[in-house]
Amino acid sequence: QVQLVESGGGLVQPGGFLQLSCVVSGNIERRYTLGWFRQAPGKQRELVADISERGITSYQDSVKDRFTIHRNTPENMVYLHMTDLKPEDTAVYYCNYRGSTTYWGQGTRVTVSS
Repeated sequence: QVQLVESGGGLVQPGGFLQLSCVVSGNIERRYTLGWFRQAPGKQRELVADISERGITSYQDSVKDRFTIHRNTPENMVYLHMTDLKPEDTAVYYCNYRGSTTYWGQGTRVTVSS
């Protein structure tokens, strides 16, 4: 079992920034990908960004140049630094672990509104 706990969500004005954090614990494998997904009201959950154990990253087109994912492997942490936030970024953000099995965090809500 792997546990993931997110933090850092909240209310922010358009153009603002937030950093989400996720701590990973449990039976962590040597090779795994960590990612951030989000789900807006009435929409399907979608990948925002992910990072492999080698540090290879990928991003959804709508967040490129605004969001940055990075991981601290020794501390089993993954972060999502979000800048220039837009109302359409409003969603519940989920931390995701993909190894031989996939695990999810409970989610943290991000609301972008003036």
